[in-house]
Amino acid sequence: MTGYRIVDRSSYYRSGVYRHFTEDCKCSVSMTARIDVTDMVRSCRESGSKFYIDFLYLLCKVLNSRDDYRMQYLWQSDELICFDQINPTQYVFHEETETCTPVYTTYYEDYKKFYECALRDLEEAKKDAAYKLDPEGHPNWFDASYISWLSYDSMNIELPDGYLYYLPIVNWGRYMEESGRLMMPVTVRMNHAVADGFLVANVYRLLEREMAAFFNQQSMN
Repeated sequence: MTGYRIVDRSSYYRSGVYRHFTEDCKCSVSMTARIDVTDMVRSCRESGSKFYIDFLYLLCKVLNSRDDYRMQYLWQSDELICFDQINPTQYVFHEETETCTPVYTTYYEDYKKFYECALRDLEEAKKDAAYKLDPEGHPNWFDASYISWLSYDSMNIELPDGYLYYLPIVNWGRYMEESGRLMMPVTVRMNHAVADGFLVANVYRLLEREMAAFFNQQSMN
């Protein structure tokens, strides 16, 4: 496995917190909040792009912007690492089988390149309903799942007690109109060893900033 650096836990800025939540109290932290996607939806409709892929791109951009969101634990060597880049595992739902297929897409900072690759990966995955989960071959891919059937209020992802899995798990549901604005639920789950309330909440703050910048950029084009 390449594309990562080993984090020195003795000098890690969250070393005390890390020790506590890997030894005394192994747990995760999950948060659901609604974000305003009104302007971004409008931008996508005007440009003809798919909101889902545009949002996925911005989510990847946010999660790659800080080391905190690119951490992982290697149990084989008992090492804390930080990936150079993380990529999204998106999902295709097959109506005929009512099952999902993981879709491993590479993140590119170049928006057009990412959009084309993500769309191509989705279309290819629609051809085969096999599960094809491959975490060993895709160690720096994080879960990014759209729950298209529901605009929900809360969600919780459970992992086995004591399981030190650090990559983000992000879900989002349908956006709904509320007081004239389009609001979308987004759930972020992280391990408490590498993230606290600030870092999880910061994902939403960064998403809002990136969506505003994206909308402004699209408006100028």
